Amino acid sequence: MRKSLRNITFSLLALFTFSAHATAVPDRDAANAFLRRIVKEHAAHFEINYIPAAADGKDIFELESKNDKIVLSGNNNISIASALNYYLRNYAGCLISWNGTNLDLPSKLPPVNEKVSKTTPYKYRYYLNYCTFNYSMSWWDWERWQWEIDFMALNGINMPLAITGQNAVWSRVYKSLGFTDKDLESFFTGPAYFNWFYMGNIDGWGGPLPQSQMQAHEVLQKKILERERSFGMTPILPAFTGHVPPAFKDRFPKAKLKKTNWTTFPSVYILDPDDDLFTVIGKKFIEEEVKTFGTDHLYTADTFNENTPPTSDSLYLSNVSKKVYQSMALADPKATWIMQGWLFYHGAKFWKPAQIKALLNAIPNDKMIVLDLWSENYPVWQRTDAYYGKPWIWNMLHNFGGNISLYGRMDEVASGAFKAKQSAAAGKMVGIGLTPEAIEQNPAIYQLMLDNIWASGPINVSAWLRDYVKQRYGAQNSHADEAWEILYRTVYTGGILPGGPESIITGRPTLAANTRGTRPKKNYKPEDLIPAWEALIKASQELNTEGFKYDIVDVTRQVLVNYADTLQRKFAKAYERKDSKEFNRHTKAFLMVMDDVDRLLMTRKDFLLGKWLNDAKRTGNTPGEKALYERNARNLITLWGDRNSSLNEYSCRQWSGLISSFYKPRWEQFFSFANQQLKSGAKLDQKAFEERMKDWEWKWVNMNDVFPEQPSGNEIKTVQGLHTKYIGQFREVYDTKKP
Repeated sequence: MRKSLRNITFSLLALFTFSAHATAVPDRDAANAFLRRIVKEHAAHFEINYIPAAADGKDIFELESKNDKIVLSGNNNISIASALNYYLRNYAGCLISWNGTNLDLPSKLPPVNEKVSKTTPYKYRYYLNYCTFNYSMSWWDWERWQWEIDFMALNGINMPLAITGQNAVWSRVYKSLGFTDKDLESFFTGPAYFNWFYMGNIDGWGGPLPQSQMQAHEVLQKKILERERSFGMTPILPAFTGHVPPAFKDRFPKAKLKKTNWTTFPSVYILDPDDDLFTVIGKKFIEEEVKTFGTDHLYTADTFNENTPPTSDSLYLSNVSKKVYQSMALADPKATWIMQGWLFYHGAKFWKPAQIKALLNAIPNDKMIVLDLWSENYPVWQRTDAYYGKPWIWNMLHNFGGNISLYGRMDEVASGAFKAKQSAAAGKMVGIGLTPEAIEQNPAIYQLMLDNIWASGPINVSAWLRDYVKQRYGAQNSHADEAWEILYRTVYTGGILPGGPESIITGRPTLAANTRGTRPKKNYKPEDLIPAWEALIKASQELNTEGFKYDIVDVTRQVLVNYADTLQRKFAKAYERKDSKEFNRHTKAFLMVMDDVDRLLMTRKDFLLGKWLNDAKRTGNTPGEKALYERNARNLITLWGDRNSSLNEYSCRQWSGLISSFYKPRWEQFFSFANQQLKSGAKLDQKAFEERMKDWEWKWVNMNDVFPEQPSGNEIKTVQGLHTKYIGQFREVYDTKKP
């Protein structure tokens, strides 16, 4: 009897620990395993020590040397990881990054001469956006996810969005309601589109989704959650917002359904929250999800994502909010709703104070946290009285669609969150976070934002950049410092723009300065970036880390595509003058730049189309699955949808292989068409050209030609050769003098 009582006590304790996950006793084995993954054989030189949280409950870490060991102290494993990161950067001169890690540790580690203690000002440190899971993560395996979770921990993230693997849960829920696999075939999207499916925007596109993918992602999600929780993170799981299968109207003919339409995609069905089935299904989903994945009581649900509600009536909106939360709370009374505030920005014409208050105030303040999704550019909290009393989180969004462009607002990122927290108008600001639609680009701006997590005040950007350069490049270098000061004053003082400026090379060919999906407008003069490029070339005599090589290629890419944008304006003006000689001279130069950019990007794995496509194919188990996944991968970054999609080029990428096989041939066809029109004296018929190109583009989406996934060529030599080739042209075109 005594043994049974003891077993029950241990079971209850385990259950409490599993449900809370802000573990009272951190997992030391997990921390040691993390150390071995990061510093490998150097792990023996570190010691882990657990200490209480700060007096106000905030996370804390300490760092010191004791008995020839580097002692990492923290109140949980996130704090331990953050202590390691602080040591690596500030004592060992290293930096772990998406685009080039410098982790060259000496055999004898530098000591910590004076004890360091850091407390984060922020209870919550949020990470990810629904879109990140497709624009960047569609084809990630466990190895890549493991690296990212370690990166989160190193940088202090404790509240990650975790939406992988939901299709298997939804499949079981709907089958329990009588739906068949055939019913659900037109519901689940392909693997590159599932986040828009979760947000209730689209059905079926890119499918049908194989059962093998559902099962593999369920297994993957369990690994992701187990690892995140082992650090003390509290992952956020999805909840029900009313999106139901097309077959719902047939199986439940009396259900209150409404159709909603997103961009040019067919309508989807949304179950009215007034329908009794809404809370039934929502409760079933949470129960099945918790049974499958456990819970930390945090759930994400976004009603009316980029869709306008059927009425602005406050009572209706309040009722919607209550029912969405009720569907969570019926299954989990401890549920907290994490809501993206994106709808209040995107649908600002609809969401006036009365409507916002109706949606938010229907939920108790301690049961909801709002994500101010784009705080660095468009802070909604400032026009909503800090979300009318709800706790909220300040976020940097920065990137849309995975576009490749040097861009950011460093001054705002370095001080915006701290200033907001100090403001009396900020209400219940409880955290900071990153909400990019895609990652693995502009590593400096993301590291700057992450460094706010442990900062006690605004960050001095110039001083921060000098430290960043030394950590990323492995040595201080005056030329590199000069380059980054110029980058800071040009591309990283980028103005309030709708994401980074794309280049016209990735847009549907045109004589206009921009297209619907491509905006090359910059907040600096192209010629002002050239001195940064030349300073990095000088620094290349001494620097050779992966981070440096990525940066010099990325800056060179930006300089070259800026030049292409300038050439496009020149050939457009020549066409208007009907000057065929000048038109062809500039178009020839434009195509040459595209060739050189493609060759440049071939030197770095970060910029290879082949990596994206081959990762997609490796995800499939059969030839049919591989072909489906490759089509998903090609489609997302080009047309996005069908041949008539209004989202074409939204997710454009400046990648080697994509430029040579898609963007350049498209421009060549445009120039041929334009020359024919010029000779005939007819006005260029843009609409006719684009209609012709739609078939060619769709054919490319469905091709299966192979591209290299391993880089080729030497980054530094390629950059130096391009400088020799182009610097004279730049001085002529930009009318600048040789320094």
